[in-house]
Amino acid sequence: MRDLTRAIAAGALLTTLLLSGCASGAPDAASEDSGSKGALAMSYAGMDIQIWVDTLEFMKPIVEDAGYELLSDDPQWDIQSQVSNWQGWIQRGDVEAIMGYPVQSDSLIPVTSEAAAANIPVVGYASKWDGVEYALLLDSFEDGRTLGRQAGEWVVDTLGDGAVPVVVMANRSVDLPRERAEGIEAGLAETAPNAKVVDISATSRDEGYSAAQTQLIADPETKAWLAIGDDASLGAYRALVDSGVAVDNPDYLVSSLDATNESLDIIKIPESIWRFGYILPAKALAEANAQMLIDAAEGNLDADVVLQSIVVDASNADEYYVR
Repeated sequence: MRDLTRAIAAGALLTTLLLSGCASGAPDAASEDSGSKGALAMSYAGMDIQIWVDTLEFMKPIVEDAGYELLSDDPQWDIQSQVSNWQGWIQRGDVEAIMGYPVQSDSLIPVTSEAAAANIPVVGYASKWDGVEYALLLDSFEDGRTLGRQAGEWVVDTLGDGAVPVVVMANRSVDLPRERAEGIEAGLAETAPNAKVVDISATSRDEGYSAAQTQLIADPETKAWLAIGDDASLGAYRALVDSGVAVDNPDYLVSSLDATNESLDIIKIPESIWRFGYILPAKALAEANAQMLIDAAEGNLDADVVLQSIVVDASNADEYYVR
């Protein structure tokens, strides 16, 4: 039911963002007469990632206050859908800049060239590809490494320095998750060199839940669960609790990057098994994204922006809620 609610929320947001124009078609006369500077487009690979939904909510008023309309899409991790959406934006005639996180970087090169031919700058989110000069860059490997090091210290202190299984959940077919997962493993190798990494492909909450159930059958002693994003860890956490693990069991660890309100609630439980997380605050991401889009549209973008994750635990969780 929670997944359905989140899906409805994401759909409602996208409907709001696209009310004044779908991914293709010309702008209507009302927008032309309103004095708008045009439209700015933000494209994530899919809207099943909660932090991307939150970020768009923060971006919308910033972009509108600057005199632009904000467009977005939901390619649902399908590269052909993403390319088609971008082509629709190019054809509209009023899109002044596009920013995006690609499903597949190489496959966006041709449509990026189409945008350049139409004098529409393209800004990267978390990565660059041919035709993209500037991007908001997330130090994905270092973020993962920092989490892995902290998790490894906990593993050795709590479970010993033997061949302890540590689950790392990520979809390694996509650049950012793969880099984060590799960083987690590097961090673990530094602080818990004998730990046995269990590589599980999981992105969504449902995938995290199913993967945890399967792993617990294969090895009931699996007690450390890490993920490159909040959703998979939320699924694993629920599977652990449903299997009988107490929310304050001192021998379990759950953690992830991209903490959200829901995981912050869990982190705040006294002695929670979700002992810490890492967060790129949605508001900070939104402010950086929106400003880069505005600067690109107005010819003022001249540098990358690099953001790094912040550790969050029970002592500072209240500071990072999305309100």
